[in-house]
Amino acid sequence: MALDSSTVAASRHQQCGNSLQQTLKLTRLVQKESADLIKIYKTSQGEMSELFCKVSVNDVPDPNISGLEPSARIASIYTHLQAFLPHFKRVYEQQTDLQSPTSPLLTQLVTVSASSRNLASSVNSFYQSLFPNLPLPDPAGGSTTLPPPQNVFQQKVYGCVVLKTYKELLSNVSRELRTLRSKVCRGRTKRNTFFF
Repeated sequence: MALDSSTVAASRHQQCGNSLQQTLKLTRLVQKESADLIKIYKTSQGEMSELFCKVSVNDVPDPNISGLEPSARIASIYTHLQAFLPHFKRVYEQQTDLQSPTSPLLTQLVTVSASSRNLASSVNSFYQSLFPNLPLPDPAGGSTTLPPPQNVFQQKVYGCVVLKTYKELLSNVSRELRTLRSKVCRGRTKRNTFFF
């Protein structure tokens, strides 16, 4: 039985849709985890925790996705997710000094960090399936800049800003993936149907 090109294209669109759906599902899960993390973070920082999140910090990655073409935008999602990982590590190290070892904050930081790695990996796979001949670019601006040594107040501010900005990035990723669904995974309107 011969397969014509529209059947192959249809199955490719199906695959693309499934891969994108999986990535979107994972994004929503990480969004929920990061919202919980911010609540736990604020609770664990004591008084003035609301103020910590309102201060601006220079060394935190930008949450906005860039690029004109779908390939550039998916690559931007990937590099942004990667850029936040060292920041999570730094926040975890700082909070290890400030919290008790059994703190739920430390557990949730590990959870979100692991989920973020999974999400970056899922975005990478999705990108590779769509653009197999186009390697992912290195993160813009080279390696991530982490802040210099900080006092306790600066650490609390930095941690809150990292988590808040990351949550913003996830909202942007979620919106972007929904937009991409119609651009990169749409099937053909006319499909040849076979009756056997």
